[in-house]
Amino acid sequence: MRKSKHFAAIALVATFGLVAAACGDDETTSDTTTAPAESTANTTGDTTPMTDVSVGLAFDTGGRGDGTFNDSAAAGADKAVTDLGVTVDELEATTAEDRTPNLDTLTANGNNPIIAVGFAFGEGLATVAAANPDTIYANVDGFYENATPNVLFLGFAEQEGSFLVGAAAALKSETGVIGFIGGQEIDLIKKFEAGYTAGAKYINPDIEVKVQYLGAAGDNTAWNSPDKAKEIASGWYAGGADIVYTAAGGSGNGTIAAAVEADKWAIGVDSDQWATATPEQQAHILTSMLKRVDVAVYETIKAAQDGTLAGGFATYDLKVDGVGYSTSGGYLDDVVDQLDKIKADIVAGTIEVPTAP
Repeated sequence: MRKSKHFAAIALVATFGLVAAACGDDETTSDTTTAPAESTANTTGDTTPMTDVSVGLAFDTGGRGDGTFNDSAAAGADKAVTDLGVTVDELEATTAEDRTPNLDTLTANGNNPIIAVGFAFGEGLATVAAANPDTIYANVDGFYENATPNVLFLGFAEQEGSFLVGAAAALKSETGVIGFIGGQEIDLIKKFEAGYTAGAKYINPDIEVKVQYLGAAGDNTAWNSPDKAKEIASGWYAGGADIVYTAAGGSGNGTIAAAVEADKWAIGVDSDQWATATPEQQAHILTSMLKRVDVAVYETIKAAQDGTLAGGFATYDLKVDGVGYSTSGGYLDDVVDQLDKIKADIVAGTIEVPTAP
């Protein structure tokens, strides 16, 4: 999704059941549509289960251990190793220049499918996928024009999950001032901002939402600048904000550190950051916006093993619990009923969530 607005204009094609693990006690749901007949999961064109699947996993900068986006993808791959018996060959892009060579290496190693974690793989993926039509590639958050039939784009309704944590922030704020720190100032991250602000104002139309980004489009340091995020968050906390949500990869660790020092709240992103935090940090992580990259990765691998994986589009939204919010720590126990009502209204279409600020 190099430009997230494209998703709204393109027909959704899913090549497998969108089965997502639920947030809290919600039931798992599924939604299946038909993939293009000419785009198949194996070179023979049938749907015979593949018993020996080797998966290529191309992490973006930050890699395994970033605590958010890449780690969520890693969790899905790890589950596939345990549950499905597949093997995983993974490489991390330590710089932007590593992305295309890593895709080439994973392809040359015979992996199929290959999952690229992040929209920034788009340019290189377009070339590599076109040159290797017998390999299926999946791109988390990705989109580019004129894709070949062997590319599956995995998208998320980040604005919907962000609406819920924005509502939670407004319900729990004591000062009426909250904040949002984004990574690169691009359409993808603006979906997080738009949903968060809309959710907060749904609860309290007069709430003040401070917004700042860590870098312009293409500035990869934005995803790993915890010191910069900490400086921004610390300033906001000192000025009266009591909750800050950060959608900036590993940079969000700086916001959590600032929340600890200021005795305020931080909101995590992508993964349940409370689950991997220290006890001291856990006391200051109000919730996390869950973006179920782990589910998307796992279901992609499972479809490859089943022989049903094909190119196209798949979107994970609230309807399939592809996004949501965490309740770890119990800090939202008193407002869960309100948040679940809001979730139901979003799914029903009663609440329309914006995708741009």
